Amino acid sequence: MYVIAGVSGRVGSVAANQLLEQGKQVKVIVRDAKKGEAWSKRGAGVAVGELQDRAFLTGALKGATGFFTLLPQKYDVPDFFAFQKETANEIAAAVKNSGMPHVVVLSSLGADLEAGTGPIKGLHYLENALRKTGTKLTAIRASYFQENVGNFLVPVRQAGFFPSLLDPDYPFPQVATVDIGKLVAESLLSPPAKSEVVDLLGPLYSQRQVAEKLGKALGKPVNVVAVPREGWVPGLMQGGFSKNLAELYAEMSDAFANGLVSPKGDRIVQGTTRLEDTLPHVLG
Repeated sequence: MYVIAGVSGRVGSVAANQLLEQGKQVKVIVRDAKKGEAWSKRGAGVAVGELQDRAFLTGALKGATGFFTLLPQKYDVPDFFAFQKETANEIAAAVKNSGMPHVVVLSSLGADLEAGTGPIKGLHYLENALRKTGTKLTAIRASYFQENVGNFLVPVRQAGFFPSLLDPDYPFPQVATVDIGKLVAESLLSPPAKSEVVDLLGPLYSQRQVAEKLGKALGKPVNVVAVPREGWVPGLMQGGFSKNLAELYAEMSDAFANGLVSPKGDRIVQGTTRLEDTLPHVLG
């Protein structure tokens, strides 16, 4: 049996679907029982609870052969990294207490670094917490999500501009979450001989290219606006981020701009889904 967290999101749902389509026994973790009903109808087991609850999670993992986990996002907490650490500790404790033999974790490029990467440092902490449990760990360090373009739809639709915290003409790998979910399923079905880090890349796009493709999909011109460094935190806060989280995302953007975030894993997998194929799902 495989236990899948995050099935209400893009990555976990793809992974669970892949496994069910191959006739595998799956248990999904949801916070809301209603969100588990569709999975139950498809034959999946459903565990209702929080990843931050080690007793619940330990019970949900008992007897399973593989577990996919991630760090849930909670943007309204006063200290985002403290929330990440607390959650990571609970997940790791449940993995150890349940004797889980293999864990696949959604991580990020840059998780090799202990600090200076904003919210990515929470994934560095989670990876190491899981390694200490003695489980066999597959850490999928994904590149920037193509679906992040959805974060900019309000200014694009209202004013026709696409804000960029990076050099608009700097190309960097952007992966579709469907490719991440597929790799999660493959990794669960074929555990490595020993723990490994897999860097998952995607096609290269600059933010200017993203804006052009988004404009084409919307049928309207979209202009890139390079946001000056001093405007990053205020702009993110205006978009609904807390001050703490805005500062972390600014730090992460600095890490990207300075070339600190790069593939450092044991092997590289290349995602092939194009942004043009992802945009219809983002735009609805």
